[in-house]
Amino acid sequence: MNDDSAQPAKSDVEHGLSGRQLGDFRLIRRLGRGAMAEIYLAEQLSLKRRVAIKILKPELANDPTYLQRFEIEAQAAASLVHANIVQIYEVGHVDRRHYIAQEYVQGLNLRDWLARNGPPDVAHALSIMRQVAAALAKAAEAGVVHRDIKPENIMITSLGEVKVADFGLARLTREGAANGLTQIGITLGTPLYMSPEQVEGKPLDHRSDIYSFGVTSYHMLAGSPPFSGDTALAVAVQHLKTQPKPLETLRTDLPPALCRLVHTMLVKDSQRRCASARDVLRELRRIQTEVFGQDWPEELPGWESLAGETSPVSRSAVTQQLDGLMKTQAMQQRPSRRYRWLLLALACTFLLGMVLARFASTEQFLLADAKSNTVDFHEYPNVLQQWYYASKYGTENAWKSIKKYYPKNSYFIDRANQQLALLYFRESRPKDAKKIFDDLANLGDDERELRAFGLAGQSVVLSYQGKYNESTKIIDEFLPHFIDYLNPQMDRYVQEAIKRNQSKPDAATPEKQ
Repeated sequence: MNDDSAQPAKSDVEHGLSGRQLGDFRLIRRLGRGAMAEIYLAEQLSLKRRVAIKILKPELANDPTYLQRFEIEAQAAASLVHANIVQIYEVGHVDRRHYIAQEYVQGLNLRDWLARNGPPDVAHALSIMRQVAAALAKAAEAGVVHRDIKPENIMITSLGEVKVADFGLARLTREGAANGLTQIGITLGTPLYMSPEQVEGKPLDHRSDIYSFGVTSYHMLAGSPPFSGDTALAVAVQHLKTQPKPLETLRTDLPPALCRLVHTMLVKDSQRRCASARDVLRELRRIQTEVFGQDWPEELPGWESLAGETSPVSRSAVTQQLDGLMKTQAMQQRPSRRYRWLLLALACTFLLGMVLARFASTEQFLLADAKSNTVDFHEYPNVLQQWYYASKYGTENAWKSIKKYYPKNSYFIDRANQQLALLYFRESRPKDAKKIFDDLANLGDDERELRAFGLAGQSVVLSYQGKYNESTKIIDEFLPHFIDYLNPQMDRYVQEAIKRNQSKPDAATPEKQ
């Protein structure tokens, strides 16, 4: 490095540090900015792996208080080694630039994932919630409170794993590890997801993270947070005094037990809230068995998170089940990604870096997704695993694999058809989408959720095709009776159709092909 790098130049602030070298790391491009640091994609030259580098902003580097918080972030996060937590690799400083090198997670944060996909189905929601809860359980056992659980800090990787990121506001709660930085006027947490005790500035423990996780889960399932307002203060007051709208009124397809769990996490009195992330994990597992009639598929990410909850006998049974699954998949010449990942993680950091390097660029990730559309998905051991991998890829072949391998499971087939219809609509294939919408719309009143989806889809496609009067007629007939059964994603499409119909009530454009 040249000597002029000792003092951060103005051009560094304006144009970033892309292309520069920071010790063992070559900075490739800037990924984002936060209140305290900038984040870069970098290559660790010695291990030839992609990492994410958080570099403290130059204007803060001379402030001992900010440096202390930066070090606390590293101390808190580095102490947590878990499959569902972003791993810290190295902490250091070069030429007055303080940095943290951490695992580069290829994928989307939950907020961006929701913007792209809408609220997840029950199976996928349970998987995401389970992995976040596993991360919080690990943090609580280490005496670490995250303090800023929100969709932006929950990453969903290209392999379907969920990782909790950014322990920048973490507070160590172990004896002798507490710090007084909350007294210096730093705004901690995000108002939309803050716990009541955090709003009031009271001492926090792991139950604060459970509340924020509850708000995040509510947002994920309902499509929006439970509270909103024009100012941070307006939102904060609602966390203290207002009860959220019952989740079951927004998503009638959700199991009542899942709605109850989310609202239990949202209890304002921390003494009456879910006692621990382990309790949340146990309840999620019970809901999984109750809804789908089977335990967690052992191949899914984070499956080992409840290992401490089972007896030696049951752990042995799990091991045998996983071994049997691996043998079956080996015979099919399709080894488990999850099993390979576990073996590599145990081998050494270098090999893990080599694996992650395969997913180093967005172009490669998109290319893998494009290829998956031509993949003939093989049969997984149970329908939930089939659904999990179908939802991971989200392609036509992926969803059709549910119908191909589990033709008698009407629950998952109906929901695979829903996903296919939405996929066809997004791909400008209205005729293919409408065929599925028509089939669902013709179901009986005992399938009101599916029928509502079908009727709504019919109205949306007709509006898209320029048949505004026909679309309006369906909306006028079904909306009063089925509005409570619409999922948030379809509800948005219907609202768009209503606006389109009202703006062009007498239009008679040719049908779009």
